[in-house]
Order: sequence, then structure tokens, then C-alpha cells
Amino acid sequence: MGIGYVVGVLGGAILAHAAYATIQYRAVLKITEEEFTRPPMNVMMELLLGLALCMWAGLAVPAKFLSVLPHSEENRIVSLPANLDFMIFNHRGRALPSDPDLKLKK
Repeated sequence: MGIGYVVGVLGGAILAHAAYATIQYRAVLKITEEEFTRPPMNVMMELLLGLALCMWAGLAVPAKFLSVLPHSEENRIVSLPANLDFMIFNHRGRALPSDPDLKLKK
């Protein structure tokens, strides 16, 4: 596991701790019957640090992109509807589950 993954997990843990600290702070404010205006400064600093670490990890650990081949058989038109308003292509989204209730009815 690379340093990017470790930094990403650390950033996520810092963000989770900042969320927990904010919830605890609001609970204390409810007990003392004070109004919540913003989190304390140390929680704001945690949020910024966690955001920076997560963003760095997201940029440092990219996934391997697959190229789309324009002349591939998988990129051909599957069917043409009668009204030609919508065209259905064979694309990467076919891996997503489809709900038959969402299809257009004539």
C-alpha cells in the first residue's frame, strides 16, 4: 500500500474526528442552552487539514483509465427507436442495474 492511500485514510480519519467533535460541541451547547454559530477554531483547522489530505490523496492515487476505442465493435449502435429522438448505444453504463419501470412507454 502506497503513501497516497495512507494519507487518504489519515485524511478521512481526521474528517471523521472533526465531525464527531462538532457533534460533541453541539451537545455541550444544548446543555448550556447556548446558540450554535460555528464550530470551534480547532475543529475548523481539522476540517481544513483533513480536506487537504484527502484532496492530495485523490490526486496522488489515480486509477488506471481505460481508453475508449472509436472503431471498436462494442461502441456500435444497438438499436434505433422509431422516432429517432433517443439513440441507445452500447456503453460502459450498461454495467449499472436498470429499472424496467424507468423505461419510456409508447
